[in-house]
Amino acid sequence: MNKKQKKALGRIIISSILVVALTFIKPTGLLGLALYLIPYLIVGYETLRKAIKGIMNRQPLDECLLMSIATIGAFLMAILKTNDFVEGVAVMLFYQVGEFFESYAVGKSRRNISELMDIRPDYANLENDGKITAVDPDEVAIGSIIVVNPGEKVPIDGVIIEGESAIDTAALTGESVPRTVRVSDEIYSGSINLSGIIKIRTTKEFGESTASRILDLVENASSRKSKSEDFIAKFARIYTPAVVYSAIALAIVPPAISYLLKGNSEILTWCYRALTFLVISCPCALVISIPLSFFAGLGGASKEGVLIKGSNYLEALAKTDIVVFDKTGTLTKGVFAVTKIKSEHLSPQELLKYAAIAESASSHPIAKSLKEAYGKQIDTSLLGGLEERAGKGIVAMVDNREVAVGNAKLLDSLDIAYERCDEAGTLIYLAIDRKYEGYIVISDIIKDSSKKAIAKLKDNGVRKCIMLTGDNEAVAKNVADELRLDGYYAELLPADKVDRLEEIIAKKNDNNTLAFVGDGMNDAPVLARADIGIAMGAIGSDAAIEAADVVLMDDDPMKISRAIAIARKCLLIVYENIIFAIGVKLLCLLLGALGIANMWTAIFADVGVMIIAVLNAIRALNTKRL
Repeated sequence: MNKKQKKALGRIIISSILVVALTFIKPTGLLGLALYLIPYLIVGYETLRKAIKGIMNRQPLDECLLMSIATIGAFLMAILKTNDFVEGVAVMLFYQVGEFFESYAVGKSRRNISELMDIRPDYANLENDGKITAVDPDEVAIGSIIVVNPGEKVPIDGVIIEGESAIDTAALTGESVPRTVRVSDEIYSGSINLSGIIKIRTTKEFGESTASRILDLVENASSRKSKSEDFIAKFARIYTPAVVYSAIALAIVPPAISYLLKGNSEILTWCYRALTFLVISCPCALVISIPLSFFAGLGGASKEGVLIKGSNYLEALAKTDIVVFDKTGTLTKGVFAVTKIKSEHLSPQELLKYAAIAESASSHPIAKSLKEAYGKQIDTSLLGGLEERAGKGIVAMVDNREVAVGNAKLLDSLDIAYERCDEAGTLIYLAIDRKYEGYIVISDIIKDSSKKAIAKLKDNGVRKCIMLTGDNEAVAKNVADELRLDGYYAELLPADKVDRLEEIIAKKNDNNTLAFVGDGMNDAPVLARADIGIAMGAIGSDAAIEAADVVLMDDDPMKISRAIAIARKCLLIVYENIIFAIGVKLLCLLLGALGIANMWTAIFADVGVMIIAVLNAIRALNTKRL
């Protein structure tokens, strides 16, 4: 508990002790009023102050004013009629108990976010001329050398230039198993060095590093409100004035009618009912528990390495009906290996050499696999002009010869005759000086958890799982059959993916959500067009964090169904709280207006319902069994 919560709890305890003592003494009259005002003011001072401040700011109609009117009215009723001052204190006391529970629940949710905030480093060990100085991470320039000792957080993204260690990325990815990093490996801020000393050459400024980007995302998530939150906010703005005016009407209209008909107004009885009506009508349970449910859901998801950019996206994610996947790096490992070389005139090694040099400037996984298969230092001086043709391949000058490396569409566009191949795998055709020279087969590997992830999505109520890929028909069909997908589209250019997604969206139910899952690097247009864009394996990827609505920090497809399950649990809790709070209040309001419910019933309808709703809301933090 923080200081503010401890003070509030202290006031509640002192006030409770005084009330219990006074119920034994049973003072009456002005002495009783004076004695009961002591615990009342101890516990209710802040509420009274906020009510007065609201009136002065011309925003009076909130729960503080409702509680102030109701409790002061209860004291007046005690003076005029009942001589029982305990009700006025009890209403304020239990209201503060409810406020304390709400504060504690919000604090518990914030602690989950705070644990994530621990990834923010306090310093960086900057190496300069052999000397190491602890500096503010903001002061470290790109290309600087920093040293990270065992037990320290990695302050800035970079590449390891010396040392080997195990690092903990749980705060970033939700994955508890440490991974080993060595020289030339990328390492991300927010990771914790567990064993060896490592030296890192920074590749980003502190403000652009992974940890800073994640923290900005999480901190800004609460600003994007869901439809449910917007509804509750609008509801409260209309509801609160309505019940105040209704209470006034209840205190005036029935006594007036009674006086006209019977000559007896019974005004005190109706005033008591109006005060009871006010206490019952306080909208605390809804106004507090609904935003808290979403806040807890966002916190629970972030703990799992699932970063959701706002409660509006969390609400949409819960309604996911169709999931569309990119293939490479999403359902497959994106680790390509050359499995076959078919050459027409050159030796296989020469064919591979031309392909590797032509692709040497590309960072695409296929290009990397060609370089690895070639296995030699690439002489980039042989590479001349280079033209990349989106979705087709590359045309480059290699050793003064025009080399075309890419798929069948590339050779078709160049009017080069070639031998079509139906091998399973990614086919890389190669032509030199407009003459077909052969093909290279590169195979990708399906991730171990992909099949289980698709099955889990179906179990969680996702109706269709569809794959979009730029790969050829044979490869796409093989992956789709293996994973039991509901459909696939192959040989797509980036623009084609958007067109196919538009077709799928046009056929879906407007009330449901279509989610697209990609690696975030080259899927930005599709991520942006989908109802929900999910970037997977996005640790260190600025493109993913910018383009997607939901960011999964590791590349495990099982996290997709987990993210949807977290969102659905959160939305279920929201609906439970709305139905429960409104249902109980409407019943108690009716009983209060009829004089059946007294002030103690009103206390339950307000504080009891709020405590139950708040306790239900913080269940969204628990994601272990999903």
